[in-house]
Amino acid sequence: MATANEPGLIMTSIEFFQVGGFWMYPILLTLIAGVFIGFERYFFLAGLANRNGKIWSELYPIMTKGNFKQALETAKNSNSFMGNIIAAGLTRAANARRTEDIELAMEEALMEVLPRIEKRTHYLSTLANVAVLLGLLGTIIGLIHAFTAVASADPSEKANMLSAAVGEAMNCTAFGLVTAIPLLVVFSFLQSKAGETVASFEAASVKCLNVIRQISSRTE
Repeated sequence: MATANEPGLIMTSIEFFQVGGFWMYPILLTLIAGVFIGFERYFFLAGLANRNGKIWSELYPIMTKGNFKQALETAKNSNSFMGNIIAAGLTRAANARRTEDIELAMEEALMEVLPRIEKRTHYLSTLANVAVLLGLLGTIIGLIHAFTAVASADPSEKANMLSAAVGEAMNCTAFGLVTAIPLLVVFSFLQSKAGETVASFEAASVKCLNVIRQISSRTE
């Protein structure tokens, strides 16, 4: 249900943006780009975690039964990062005698998917820094214009003109900070989520390697 204060808040926000001048628009574009990247990365990582959990819950029981051939086919057909990593280990296990070789194969597969997990996330930190710098640039240019105008103004009006101009110029800095702070928070959150995803891959690799060792020791 809308409140009476909402129209006033919207108008105040629009006025705040318009008063800030030209440099508010690059900051706005920075915010839009950051929001787009943040949502895209979040849904990507959330979907990845869901797919990884499903394929692992399917693969692990098959491996514990010693049916590595079926597990390999399931992993290859899963079309998932988890499946690719486990498939790399199981493929090497069919030919390698040392568990170190199997471990290296899975680590190599993990290194291949790691850039795709962390893709574009670092842009959020860059965009946050750009927003702050654009805000400062807008403020400095606004102050330059303000002092230039005041220099040729009537002495009785200089104080009021300078006060108003400084207030307008500071809008850029404020908007830059309002943009940068949420982007940094989202950046930290996505980094943490990506780290959890990588940790799940590493944990699955260790469990897969332990299963291979146990099954191999039984058959010797």
